[in-house]
Amino acid sequence: MRALGGTGRWAAAAALAAVLAGSVPVVGAVPAGAASEASTVWLCRPGMADDPCTAPLTTTVVAADGHTSVQKASDNAKPPIDCFYVYPTVSKQTTINANLAIDPQETAVARAQASRFSQDCRVYAPMYPQLTSYAIEHPTMVSAADLLKAYDAVLAAWQDYLARYNKGRGVVVIGHSQGAAMLINLVKHEIDPNPSVRKLLVSAIILGGNVIVPIGKTVGGSFQNVPACQSATQTGCVVAYSSFDQTPPTDTLFGKAGTGVSELTGTSTTTGVQVLCVNPAALSGGSGTLEPYFPTAKVVAALSSDFSQVPSYATPWAAYPDLYSAECEYQNGISWLQVNDVAKAGDTRAVVTETLGPTWGLHLVDVNIALGNLVSLVRSEALAYGH
Repeated sequence: MRALGGTGRWAAAAALAAVLAGSVPVVGAVPAGAASEASTVWLCRPGMADDPCTAPLTTTVVAADGHTSVQKASDNAKPPIDCFYVYPTVSKQTTINANLAIDPQETAVARAQASRFSQDCRVYAPMYPQLTSYAIEHPTMVSAADLLKAYDAVLAAWQDYLARYNKGRGVVVIGHSQGAAMLINLVKHEIDPNPSVRKLLVSAIILGGNVIVPIGKTVGGSFQNVPACQSATQTGCVVAYSSFDQTPPTDTLFGKAGTGVSELTGTSTTTGVQVLCVNPAALSGGSGTLEPYFPTAKVVAALSSDFSQVPSYATPWAAYPDLYSAECEYQNGISWLQVNDVAKAGDTRAVVTETLGPTWGLHLVDVNIALGNLVSLVRSEALAYGH
C-alpha cells in the first residue's frame, strides 16, 4: 500500500533542493495588488459539478487478521467551516510552470488528499501554476519569477476566497509538499500578522514542508502568532510534520532548517531554530496510533505510473487500523514524525516504506499515513471554533 508518488519525477531532487532551500525570497517580491488581478480557476469549490473534493468516501477496512469490512462516510451537507487546500507537485506538463488546465493528476491528488475533509468542511482548492515535475527534473531552469508565479496565483485565490466565499466562516488551510511551501508563505504574510484574518483560522495543516520555530518553542520563526497545535480543541494553530520510518540522514530534505525542496520561503536561518513537528495522533491525549487512509487504484489511476503500489479493493479507499504508531523525534538538528510498524504476530498487511530513499523518508504518504487523525482533528477544532 505504498502511495502518492514515484521515483521518475524526483530524479534531480538533490539539485533542486539546493536551488529552492533558502536562496529565493519568494514572497518578498510580490508586487502590491498584483494578486488581485488574477482570475481563480477552482479545482474544488462547493457546488461544482464533478468536484473531486466531494468524491465518494466508502472504505474497505482491513483488520490485522485479514478480515475486511466496509465503512461508509459522506460529505457534511452543512459543514460549519471551510477548508482551503493547496495540492503538491503532480503536474506532468512539460513546462516549468503548469498552466491552469485541470488535468487528471490534479483531480486524482485532490481526491486522495482533500476529499475526506469534506466530511467536516467545504473544500476550496485553487489551480495554480505550480512548478511541474519537468521543473523538478530540470532544476537549473527554475527562476525566482517561476516561483513567484506559483505563489502569486495561490495568493490571488486566497484573496478571491476571502472576498467572495468566506463570509466570516472559520477556515482550515491544508497543503502538502509544494502546497505546504505555498501555505507557509501565505500564513506568514497574509494570516499571521493580520488579526482580522487570523481570527478566521481554525488551523493550518502544513505537511511535508519546513515550518520553523525556535528550538523547544511552539511559536516564533515562520509564524509569530500562530503556534503549534497542542490539543484537539485548540484553534488558530498549526500542525506540521514530515514522516520517516527511520532516523533521517544528515542530508535529509525534510525536517532540517534551511533545507528541503518544499520550503520555498527564502528562510536561510539555521541557528537556534528547528523544524516543527506536531504528532496528530497525540493531540487528543491518545496512544499515538495512526489512522491511515489510502486511496485505491480506482481513485489514483491517473497517477498510476507514479505509484509503487496501491490497494486494489473495489472501494475508493482502504484503511489499516492498528498498524502504525507515531511520535515526534528530534536528533542532530532534525525534527520528524517517526512512524513505527506495530503489527503483531500474524499480521500480514504490507507497510509503507521509504520508496524514494532515506533523504525523502515517507514524504509520499505524509497526508495519508495520518489522514483519519487529521480529519478527526478538523472535526474537533470545528466544534471548538463554533463555541
